Amino acid sequence: MSKHTTNEYEHHYWQQDKSLIGIDEAGRGPLAGPLVVAGVIFDKGYENDEIYDSKGISENKREHLFEIIKKDAKEYFIEIVEPCIIDDENIYRATQNAMDRIATKLNASVVLTDAMPLPNQSKEVVSLIKGDQKSISIAAASILAKVTRDRIMLEYDEQYPKYGFKRHKGYPTKEHLHALELYGALDIHRKSYGPVQRCLQMKLDI
Repeated sequence: MSKHTTNEYEHHYWQQDKSLIGIDEAGRGPLAGPLVVAGVIFDKGYENDEIYDSKGISENKREHLFEIIKKDAKEYFIEIVEPCIIDDENIYRATQNAMDRIATKLNASVVLTDAMPLPNQSKEVVSLIKGDQKSISIAAASILAKVTRDRIMLEYDEQYPKYGFKRHKGYPTKEHLHALELYGALDIHRKSYGPVQRCLQMKLDI
């Protein structure tokens, strides 16, 4: 039997006739590339047993579900947060701000996030630990965010083939750290992240 979300939070609010949005992100940990944040609203009673935490399903399945979610969602929105914003605001705040904007923008009365409080949000917010395994809306948002970000990193791989973005998607793997050392930081690197800072400092020290 495949893993799937329980939808208990959706049903709880749907029974009260409230609409809800699930919000999740991809790319808080990488040294390069954007953060991608997505929000999804489904119609009351929506079910799809295939939708689950994007990290728990294969790339092919994510790609397949990406199209289904876009087709089935009542509303969805994907926001791309560039590295310069991450450097300016810090990754936690950049994630929170993007989630806040999506929560405000989309038409739902309740906001479900994957473990992110939104204290400035006027709507009711429920911050769920492992939310992408407990809510179909958050799981769907995690898939939209992950697939969007992976596609961006594949484009960067074509632009900068020496860095191996196709394989590590900008995360701090041994290969990526070695490429940073050899070829230096790019504009798409997050200058506020330790390994990138060290790389830039070494360049200054030479």
